[in-house]
Amino acid sequence: MLVRLAAEGATGALLRDHGTLYLVDGDVVHAESPAAPAVDVLLTAGGRLPRESWDEAVDRAGAHRAVGRLLVDSGRLPRGELEICHLCAVFDAAFFALSPTSGPTRFRYGVGHWFGTVRPVPAAAVERETARRRELLVAAWPYASVDTAPVVPRPAPEGRAVGARKRALLDAADGRRTPAELARLLGRPAFHTLLDVRRLAAAGFVETPPAATTPHSPPPASPTPLPPVADPDIALLRRLRDALEAHP
Repeated sequence: MLVRLAAEGATGALLRDHGTLYLVDGDVVHAESPAAPAVDVLLTAGGRLPRESWDEAVDRAGAHRAVGRLLVDSGRLPRGELEICHLCAVFDAAFFALSPTSGPTRFRYGVGHWFGTVRPVPAAAVERETARRRELLVAAWPYASVDTAPVVPRPAPEGRAVGARKRALLDAADGRRTPAELARLLGRPAFHTLLDVRRLAAAGFVETPPAATTPHSPPPASPTPLPPVADPDIALLRRLRDALEAHP
């Protein structure tokens, strides 16, 4: 349906079980999902914007679907920084909104989001990125139960350490918070948090829940040292930069 809507240049809201994509002239301009921190969390919890500044912008411009524009025009955020943060939120929510589901998919023509348009993204690019992210998760550690279970740290494997970003994640993991809750707490995209948790599980720093296996599948193998991988945040920023340059 997304491909068809993009081809016809539709404007409205694509509603699915795990989230909603907002389209303008066939391009994706916003996305939201209960599984992913919204753009306000990424901006405020991440320390880029005071919560009171965000609330004021919503009060003043939400009814006009111009919150993003007000944040830039008022000098609260540079346009480039807002675009990158908003694109992070769009790709993050779209990953969950486009996840496989047995529920209905509906489209409401003419519906817009109160945040407004910041940087439209071709629907095909959103689909490609969603598929790429699914492959990344499977390649990192093919046990999806770690995505929704509380993150339970294990004693660090002897002679192994993690970088600052993953260390902050482990420090916040109290055995009760799920990856989604940790993402909101730390002001990070949910997908990047899932990927970090899977990599930590593969490396032996995080428990893999027993539910990850079935009676017909073997238990997870003992973690083995993994080669260093590129920081997903840096890789995403590079792709976002390329996308911004390709669509002036």
